[in-house]
Order: sequence, then C-alpha cells, then structure tokens
Amino acid sequence: VQLVESGGGSVQPGGSLRLSCAASGFTFDDYVLSWVRQAPEKGLEWVSSIYSYHGDIHYSDSVKGRFTISVDDAKVTLFLQMDNLKPEDTAVYYCAAVHLGRYHGTSWYGGSRRDEYDTWGPGTQVTVSS
Repeated sequence: VQLVESGGGSVQPGGSLRLSCAASGFTFDDYVLSWVRQAPEKGLEWVSSIYSYHGDIHYSDSVKGRFTISVDDAKVTLFLQMDNLKPEDTAVYYCAAVHLGRYHGTSWYGGSRRDEYDTWGPGTQVTVSS
C-alpha cells in the first residue's frame, strides 16, 4: 500500500491549488481516505475524508465551503481542490488511508493522529503568502 502526494506549491491569498494523491496496492472502496495537514510548529490537523464506496464526505469547519475532496473514476487518485486559500492554510498536506473494518460500527470519519491510519504519504508543501 503506497500513497504519494503532488500538486503543492506557493500561491497568493485567494488563490487555488489542486492536490493529488496517487495510490497503489489497495482498493479505494475498502478504505477511508483523508487529507491531514501540519502547519509550521503545530500538530496534525484533520482536513477532510471520503468513503469512496458510498460517497460519504466530511470536512473540518476550517475548510468547509472552500475545499473539495474527490476521487477519480478509476479510483486510484485522491484529490483535494483548495479554493480561496488563506495564509493559515499554509502547511504540509498528507493523504492517509485506513481500512473500513478498523472503525466499523463507530462514528469515526477522520482523525489527527498518525496511529489512526494504516498508511500515509510523504506529504506536499502548500504555502499561501502575498
């Protein structure tokens, strides 16, 4: 199981970026896929999750209405469309995956601890600055 992010970069406030996460070695429909970020000198912050099997999607309050999570039709790439970016969105963005069975029967849909997921990508840097 492997995840690799891309698409990070520098952008001015109000701008947009689209992050991608290429997956290999597993089936999207068997996993919850999340984006988690870490701002400089801060802890991990959960951003968004998607259950590709049934399309259930969740966002943190800090990005709701500005970010959109999705997967491609082939279900091998996870995306995060980020619009109206703010300086406080500056962070390393990680994609992470956890098998559906791990939290079956619970209300869990995303978390900010590394041990809540089975696999993480190496991350991609997003910098929002004028």
